[in-house]
Amino acid sequence: MKTLLVGENDAGQRMDKFLQKAIPLLPKSLMYKYIRLKRIKLDGKRCEIGTKLMAGSEIQLYIGDEFFTRRAMPFLSAPPSVSVVYEDENILLADKPVGLVVHEDNEGTADTLIHRIQHYLYQKGEYDPRLENSFAPALCNRIDRNTGGLVIAAKNFPSLTVLNQKLKGREITKTYLCLVHGTLRNPENTLKGYHVKDEAGLTVRIHSSPVPGAKTALTKYRVLEERGDISLLEVELLTGRTHQIRAHMAAIGHPLVGDTKYGVNKMNKGAGQRYQALYSYRLTFGFTTDAGHLNYLNGKVFQVSQMPFRQK
Repeated sequence: MKTLLVGENDAGQRMDKFLQKAIPLLPKSLMYKYIRLKRIKLDGKRCEIGTKLMAGSEIQLYIGDEFFTRRAMPFLSAPPSVSVVYEDENILLADKPVGLVVHEDNEGTADTLIHRIQHYLYQKGEYDPRLENSFAPALCNRIDRNTGGLVIAAKNFPSLTVLNQKLKGREITKTYLCLVHGTLRNPENTLKGYHVKDEAGLTVRIHSSPVPGAKTALTKYRVLEERGDISLLEVELLTGRTHQIRAHMAAIGHPLVGDTKYGVNKMNKGAGQRYQALYSYRLTFGFTTDAGHLNYLNGKVFQVSQMPFRQK
């Protein structure tokens, strides 16, 4: 028999969700069978797959040793190099550089933003996977490889739960800066379009009128500067669609400078931008509902000023 002690970062999870993370080698079908046969118990008693766990409880596992393995630490393959904008005991705000993926991709890239953050916290003694059953520091939002800017990481499970709720409820505002080709007719506007992904999910298209399968895309922009035939915009996403800013600006005839996917190559020639000129530069915490232990973040604004296409 093996025993797992439910820690603070495990509490609140369903039994089945916890076991899938704590014992990844145990097949789901076998896990359900073992719970039904009482070979997996909670505090010595029968449990259900949907039972919510409480810190301090013990899970007894009458299962084979072959399902247990030493927890791997792939993050050690990434450098502990993180540009920290803000950090406390619950969260870390990182300024992701252009060219770095946030999570492991199809190519199995080990050098990712989350691995760098985990390695950084491991070196600080704030994270050790050998002491955790089911939790690892995790990202709450993501941005494309070739877009830079602010990304939120949760250091514990309660913070991850709250931040995911707040992002879903749009109680955390993400603001971007971008360079686009041309000068816009309106100095500020809210664009409405209809967002459709292609079959492979690699590109999207914004239509001006509803089409089957489309989702509404709302993009708010404000012109900050005009430099000849290039404009600097501040953009706020009122909906969170894939490639929304890039596709929406291209759809109205003002593609991002350096954007090879949605832009026009001849327009990008001589612009000096290897990648799309887009940066998630500001995060605003504006909670309209209770955030529990993270209420202290309400009203805080975090911003970066250094980016490849704008230095201040």
